[in-house]
Amino acid sequence: MSLDASAIEYAERAAKAHGLSLSSWLSKAARREAVRTGYRARPAGDLASVAAADEAETAAAEKELRAEG
Repeated sequence: MSLDASAIEYAERAAKAHGLSLSSWLSKAARREAVRTGYRARPAGDLASVAAADEAETAAAEKELRAEG
C-alpha cells in the first residue's frame, strides 16, 4: 500500500490528535469509509460457499492448464 505524502501527513496529524498510532487511525478510517460507501461484510456462513467456489475455480484453471500441455 502506498499513500501520497500529503495524505500521510494529514493522517499522522489526525492520529496524533486522537491519541492513536498512524496504523490504528488508518485502519479505523478505512473501516468507516467502507461502511460509509455501502460495503457490507458477508455473513460468516457464506464463507464456506465462497471458499468452495474459489476451490472449484482453481481446479478448473489447473485442469485447463494441464489440457494445454
